[in-house]
Amino acid sequence: MPLPGLRGADHLGITVPDLEEAHAFLVDVLGAQYVYTLGPFQRNDDWMQEQLGVHPRTVMRELRFYRLGHGTNLEVFQYEAADGQKPVPRNSDLGGHHLAIYVDDLDAAVEYLRSRGVEVMGEPVASRNASEGQRWVYFRAPWGMQFELVSFPQGKAYEADAAVLLWHPGHPEA
Repeated sequence: MPLPGLRGADHLGITVPDLEEAHAFLVDVLGAQYVYTLGPFQRNDDWMQEQLGVHPRTVMRELRFYRLGHGTNLEVFQYEAADGQKPVPRNSDLGGHHLAIYVDDLDAAVEYLRSRGVEVMGEPVASRNASEGQRWVYFRAPWGMQFELVSFPQGKAYEADAAVLLWHPGHPEA
């Protein structure tokens, strides 16, 4: 049984060390659209720990919502953690993550990122097996979070006989 009423992903929340730096990267480099701001939030009870799993005296200075193309929205936080902050996890760490962004022309997107001084990690890779037809490359935000560019304008190999297709911006229902 699926989760009742499941429609899809609404947003991805990420914590950054400097919200102004993140805003400039998301809007000026990636082309996200800023939507609105909330905060600050500070409590003198255990609400922050009970609701968010953080130290009860942590202050959430500000959060901003962004629309990133036709995919998942971004909720970007800047916290003042009462018990300190850990560095950005690597992909191999528990909780490791990356955000993949679909682009129509991977080579043009890589060239653009490099022209903006963004660290592109290696060269684009052509996928094999079920993902054949896809090319991808990772890049880093100024705060160290990993992002990925992906492109598969002709589809992926698995789509030829799959009963269920992964969602992506190139699907007719997108």
